[in-house]
Amino acid sequence: MFKQHGISINRKTSSEWVIKCSTLFKPIVDYLQQELRKQPAIQADETPVKVIHEDKAKCHMWVYCSGTDSPVDNGSKNIVLYDYQPSRAGQCAVDYLQGFNGIVQADGHKGYDKLKTPLIGCMAHARRKFTDAKKAQPKNKSGRADMAIKKIAQLYRIEKAIKDLSSAEKHRARQEKAVPLLKDFKKWLDKSAMQVLPKSAIGVAIRYSLNQWHKLIGYVDSGDTNIDNNRAERAVKPFVIGRKNWLFSNTANGANASAVLYSIIETAKANGLTPFNYLMFLLEELPKKPDNLEYLMPWNVKLEAII
Repeated sequence: MFKQHGISINRKTSSEWVIKCSTLFKPIVDYLQQELRKQPAIQADETPVKVIHEDKAKCHMWVYCSGTDSPVDNGSKNIVLYDYQPSRAGQCAVDYLQGFNGIVQADGHKGYDKLKTPLIGCMAHARRKFTDAKKAQPKNKSGRADMAIKKIAQLYRIEKAIKDLSSAEKHRARQEKAVPLLKDFKKWLDKSAMQVLPKSAIGVAIRYSLNQWHKLIGYVDSGDTNIDNNRAERAVKPFVIGRKNWLFSNTANGANASAVLYSIIETAKANGLTPFNYLMFLLEELPKKPDNLEYLMPWNVKLEAII
């Protein structure tokens, strides 16, 4: 855009602008992190990121989110936060969520086992294993993978039917309808595990579900959780798409700046705000050094009030 107007801006200068903006926005992200720790349940995920002046094989962007993808009147706060770390170790999540006493939902990454809070798994990951196993089946023939997928689909139909209910109503419906289906699924998995080769595609899928079982069924014990970790996976996608364009960060400072800006933008979107307008609003308000940041939170900002 600058080039179109005949303006030459050095890359270092534009990078410094971004880092300075992220420094200004950091108090907002810190406030959002405090709010995240107050939520009853959060989802987490992580994805690799290349940072030239760090160990490129280990650097990861962690994502934590609560609420839903878009505004709903259910009392929860829609928050999406990114946290750059030069590691995928579980201690990263432990440190970031310090003080959080709710439920954490994540995939099968063993690092999350370090958390002291209740941890539940992701049924979508289990289903994905069976989808892979189905591809290994002879064409036009049904097998155990199809049966597993059908059983999981029954659980998702329940979730679709109760998506607009209150937390208490969801919990009650899951206990009444999902629990019997899960018990039946577990019996099928136990029996099937004895009838397939452990290293076959279907054997791997069955073993994954059995190893993760106590986490996979955890969602039925609360109405504040989801059957899968897809919300966090969707939150990762904007970063992954961006990474295909900019490829890497040069330093940890740049990666941390990305984390701050992605947090502001994706949380704004989750609360129904136009990111550009919200960024402009913050750039006007934050230099005033307000004593209380609550009025700057995206759920308290009205689109009509933003210029």
